[in-house]
Amino acid sequence: MLISISMASLTPNKNNNRIRSLMIWGVIILVMCLLWDNYNATLSIQEKWTISQVIEAAKNGKITQGSIKSDPSKGEKWHILRGKAKIDKPVTLLNGQTKDYIQFEAEGKLTSKRFEDLIASSNIWREESNNNLWMSIIVSILPLLILIFFIYIFFCRSIKNANRNALIFGKSKAKLISKENNKKTFKDFAGYEEAKEEVVEIVDFLKNPKKFADIGAKIPKGFLMVGPPGTGKTLLARAIAGEANVPFFNVSGSDFVEMFVGLGAARVRDTFEQARKNSPCLVFIDEIDAVGRSRGAGIGGGNDEREQTLNSLLVEMDGFEENNGVIVIAATNRPDVLDHALLRPGRFDRQVVIDMPDLMGRFEILKVHAHRFKLKSNISLKEIARHTSGFSGADLENLLNEAAILCARYNRKEIDRPEINEAHDKVAYGRERRKLMDQKDKKITAFHEAGHAIIQTIIDTGDMPVHKVTILPRGQSLGSTMFMPKKDILNYSKTNILNSICCSMGGRIAEEIEFKELTSGAAGDIKSATKLARKMVCDWGMSDLGTVAYGENQDHIFLGKEIARDQNYSEQTAQKIDAEIAKTIQNEYERAKKILTEHYGLVQKLAEALLKYETIEGKHVYELVKYGNFRSKVTAVRRRPSAPKKIEETTTTPTNTEIAEKSEKIDKKLEKENKIQEKESE
Repeated sequence: MLISISMASLTPNKNNNRIRSLMIWGVIILVMCLLWDNYNATLSIQEKWTISQVIEAAKNGKITQGSIKSDPSKGEKWHILRGKAKIDKPVTLLNGQTKDYIQFEAEGKLTSKRFEDLIASSNIWREESNNNLWMSIIVSILPLLILIFFIYIFFCRSIKNANRNALIFGKSKAKLISKENNKKTFKDFAGYEEAKEEVVEIVDFLKNPKKFADIGAKIPKGFLMVGPPGTGKTLLARAIAGEANVPFFNVSGSDFVEMFVGLGAARVRDTFEQARKNSPCLVFIDEIDAVGRSRGAGIGGGNDEREQTLNSLLVEMDGFEENNGVIVIAATNRPDVLDHALLRPGRFDRQVVIDMPDLMGRFEILKVHAHRFKLKSNISLKEIARHTSGFSGADLENLLNEAAILCARYNRKEIDRPEINEAHDKVAYGRERRKLMDQKDKKITAFHEAGHAIIQTIIDTGDMPVHKVTILPRGQSLGSTMFMPKKDILNYSKTNILNSICCSMGGRIAEEIEFKELTSGAAGDIKSATKLARKMVCDWGMSDLGTVAYGENQDHIFLGKEIARDQNYSEQTAQKIDAEIAKTIQNEYERAKKILTEHYGLVQKLAEALLKYETIEGKHVYELVKYGNFRSKVTAVRRRPSAPKKIEETTTTPTNTEIAEKSEKIDKKLEKENKIQEKESE
């Protein structure tokens, strides 16, 4: 049973909807009645007469029907006379009927003499009872009472609904989701056997607690999964949910963070209350650093809403009352910003580190993802794993997915090695951009990348060989010199760091020698070299200043990124640090300049080849450095045809046959040029 907690939208109350519909129907009926009265009024003709006119008509015998009603509210002898009177000329009404009478109404004082004259004229008059006062009062007050009643009902329902919604805000809004919706198991989480062993104990304990209880063991109350983004922390939690046969609560740390004070703490309490009702159970808090950051640095001090939420979380995890049967699993990629009280034993007893996968780990991850892709038989997953050092599990899945997209785009049925290579470069360095560059910009980029490649090839110790050199723009760079480490890099030696700084200087020096001018193309190289040199001096103790850490990195408590460095040293020491950094970079600059000056002929040849072929493989660079020319065949990288742009209706899309013929012509031309070049070198 999997329970997912999310912010659900507030649903309106059914009774409230019923009352609103009744009010709407009441208004509709009232309007219809008014319209009917107006319609009836138009079907009849009614005139206002005086008492004298009525008496005169009665004497002439024109009154056919009449009624007398006293009205004491206006006077003692005040009467209202109503009835029908004959007319000389018939009248045609709106509905087409003709009438030879009219309705009249007269009000006024009716004296005894007038009353006697009226009664004596005819015997058609009848007297109505005198209840007009009470009826008028009831008729005038009743609509107001009905209106007040409906307003009262409406506001009472609204207030009750508002109170109910206010209580809903503090709820965790848990939803029961069946286990069929989560198919992940431990088989889907590959490449991290140690981390898997740590959490398998949770499932074993929940399935067979007696085995642990017999020897006095208690299961840890909390597991904190720590690792870089994309390494599979949430995937591992989903695998635990798929394996465990107990309720599993899944909630994000951001669900506890609210604008209103106290709501986050209320949601924490409600989450653990539901967990206790369903114990034994698991509670997974994703991105716990959103609510578990260190206290004391927020604006507002201890009254900050985030700190109240954290205090509630601390009490619920290990407070005065024990949480027996509730196991908390959390995930974060920033354990350094979490509050120390949250990390102590009793709350999070274990920290499960899920780091970047090694060679075998990447191979196992690729095997898990490869079953849903159509790969050619010559594709070796071990070779892909060897060439993807530093890739996370998410990066590896993305690599295969990008290769599959490329195959589908160009109507191929299976993924081949060229698609894998292109997907690798796209994931690692960015998508190739068809940016229009003139010959001058291409030449500057070619010499820049040639400087990097020649220096790295000469000074490489074998750990970081050159993989590919290209002047095709990728990502935000106009060109790239790509390296392929032989193994996973866990430690950096001083020699390798200095070689990296020296290689970074190669692009600027090659531009300076060839064009006698500086460009902005080396901005990224200078920044990375300065960062490495500062770490050598301040953090790694690789300078003449000794093994001392100068300046501790301070992480912003909200942003979670390094924005400052405490200067816990004197101004004189700061000057020495700056001088040491500048000295390190300058020494490597002079070293790189000496190498390129001695081998500048190789730089020129490589730059010319880049201008010609756009991309040179690493093996060709090593051949150039070792033999002075290219021994193996260099082939131009054929850009994949992009989708034709429909500028006009007459634009036609080239067929596959035309593209193949054009490619064959390019290959023959390049092969001919390579033969001429080999003859010249011999």
